[in-house]
Amino acid sequence: MSAMKPQLVSADEDGVRLDRWLKTRFPALPHSVLQKLLRTGQVRVDGKRVKPNARVEAGQEVRVPNLADFEPQPPERGGLSLRAPMGLSKADRNYIERMIILEDDDIVILNKPPGVAVQGGTKTTRHIDGLLAGMEDRFGGDRPRLVHRLDRDTSGVLLVAKSRDMASRLGKMFQTRSMQKIYWAVVQGAPKPAQGKVEAALIKATGPDGDRVRKAEEGEADAQNAVTHYSIIERAQEHSWVSLKPVTGRQHQLRAHMHLIGTPILGDNKYGGDQDIAEGVENKLHLHARRLAFIHPRGQAVDITAPLPEHMRKTFTAFGFDDQKYGKAAERE
Repeated sequence: MSAMKPQLVSADEDGVRLDRWLKTRFPALPHSVLQKLLRTGQVRVDGKRVKPNARVEAGQEVRVPNLADFEPQPPERGGLSLRAPMGLSKADRNYIERMIILEDDDIVILNKPPGVAVQGGTKTTRHIDGLLAGMEDRFGGDRPRLVHRLDRDTSGVLLVAKSRDMASRLGKMFQTRSMQKIYWAVVQGAPKPAQGKVEAALIKATGPDGDRVRKAEEGEADAQNAVTHYSIIERAQEHSWVSLKPVTGRQHQLRAHMHLIGTPILGDNKYGGDQDIAEGVENKLHLHARRLAFIHPRGQAVDITAPLPEHMRKTFTAFGFDDQKYGKAAERE
């Protein structure tokens, strides 16, 4: 493919991930095509090959192949999208509205249900990001932007920004680890010691059952450092309710780390947690983004917790876990 005229990153696009920048500039570009362009190095930033998660900077030149069928859109200016929202059904709008657990002029925090994809991908056409894009009118005329992601089967706190600038500022807070994140999980067995740290670099390992990660060997290329703190809150039968605090934010990090120490998360079909499920317990991933705490870019403290999803609530009841008795202490850890 021949190279097209380079496009400059605008000031209000500063700090946006390259893959998200491309999706915004080429909204009609299929996800599979976008990923192939990035994977094969056909996208260059200031003449260099970069990874999809690289952050673009204002003034940089981005060169992409000549995509004649996918005309680029101009960058957004003045906080307003130049593209008309695609619109949603009333049912879809209500679906998003029911997820909202906090909202102000700059952000929206959702309690994402399990089983719902955050972003699109192969064979995934209905996802949180797409639904939010159809609600520009609801959120002030700009396109709401995801600040981070959760796995499809992970429930809980999901932070969304109402503007590109706010997304960039919050994204940098995640990068600098200024966000306090606490997850709750039910695991098989009991981690030893009862409170500790898992520090194991991870690397992608695509298999027949989809994307996975595994522990990286020393010196292995593309390995990503990953650190997780854990603490047992309560034990029952052959399971434990644990609090997990990721220091880094790698794909499947919590799931892989719990598997590596021999206590996979209950219902995890990628990392061995879906075997020997207790009677009356649903075979679904028992991982919930419980709490997010940070200082809002405008100065106020934000500290939000998300209620448990139905299947985890039932499991807590079955095992006798009391989130009212122990939950506050676990959230303060």
